Amino acid sequence: MKNRILFILKAREGDWGYGSKESGLSNSVRFTVDMLNATGIEAKVVEVADNNCIDREVTAYRPTHVIIEAFWVVPEKFDVLKPLHPDVQWIVRDHSETPFLANEGIAFGWTVDYLRRGVEVMCNAPRAVSDMAVVAMGCDLNPSAITYGPNVYPVPRLCEMTPHASKTDFIDIGCFGAVRPLKNHMTQAIAAIAFAETIGCTLRFHVNATRVEGQGSPVLKNLRELFGRSDHELIEHGWMVHRDFLDVLRDIDILMQVSFSETFNIVAADAMAVSVPVLVSREIPWIGHYAHRDPTDAADMARGLYEIWNENQGERQNRLLRQRRDMEIYCARSAATWARRFGTRSATTAEAFEACE
Repeated sequence: MKNRILFILKAREGDWGYGSKESGLSNSVRFTVDMLNATGIEAKVVEVADNNCIDREVTAYRPTHVIIEAFWVVPEKFDVLKPLHPDVQWIVRDHSETPFLANEGIAFGWTVDYLRRGVEVMCNAPRAVSDMAVVAMGCDLNPSAITYGPNVYPVPRLCEMTPHASKTDFIDIGCFGAVRPLKNHMTQAIAAIAFAETIGCTLRFHVNATRVEGQGSPVLKNLRELFGRSDHELIEHGWMVHRDFLDVLRDIDILMQVSFSETFNIVAADAMAVSVPVLVSREIPWIGHYAHRDPTDAADMARGLYEIWNENQGERQNRLLRQRRDMEIYCARSAATWARRFGTRSATTAEAFEACE
């Protein structure tokens, strides 16, 4: 029987600005669903208000597999859902590494409770798979129920790739994403200021200020206090729909995502898509070492910014091509991983590349 995959998201509560109901998670799932359908694997994503809406959606779609996106369904709910839909394989998908999950008080206990109920836990990062397998073994459970389901991204065609024109009086550096301690905004801001002072430009440091999570409020307060006393400027953006965010990114000179913990990072992928050079930590798996800097060392980050800034047109073009190629390779491997698990045959390399465009 041909597989039909239903992805279920919990509808987001509240508003992060610009009236947007999108999130990194919802965009990530949408990209995956589009890729699966492009490679001949039937898939659909729905958003529900709570646990009690799941049965209705599963009954309507009649999937072979249901993937619950992130940890929001209480384990006991599967005691109700599994008898109602005995032929469905239930999966909960983890989008975070252990350092981030350690701040989510329910993540590891629920993982054990899911596994004990025969619910698969799928991680989007190999290291998370290894960690969760240890959790399973430590609780005398089968680690084979911990699986891998990586991210994908719709890589734009080459004709959209053009380097930005250089500026002389100011520089725009983006450090977007939800404000959380592990995103490392403060050290990146210090690095960006050091760099701007070196080249004699006024820094405009761009952040998302309407989505503050996981004890991120002191981080945002410190950013405001620092820039309020400096000669440089903090530009605060609300959360916005994906297409509007891409438009904002097009005016950024360099994107920083030198985080302490990541599994993919859609913001960096977005920068790649609109031809913005990125500076990241080695936590981001799809991009090469040429873009990596130490998240604990502001001076190292500043040197990375300076290196990008001083590139000539040919060097910048090569960097942008490398970013794109790195993403293409990562997405092709990701698409093949999904095809091996859910498809009737493995996707060819050409099909995998096309699925991510």
